[in-house]
Amino acid sequence: MVDYFAIGLTHLLMALAAWRLVLRGDLDREDALVGGPESDDRPPMPDRHA
Repeated sequence: MVDYFAIGLTHLLMALAAWRLVLRGDLDREDALVGGPESDDRPPMPDRHA
């Protein structure tokens, strides 16, 4: 017999995690990446295929 409580609990926790992701303010903004690998001060790599 399937334990409906265990299935319901796991689905509830997954829905809660998805709901928290949807409500994040920085989820759909690219300016939240300040300080990421794209913004370092190193010069660009030379093009080896030229």
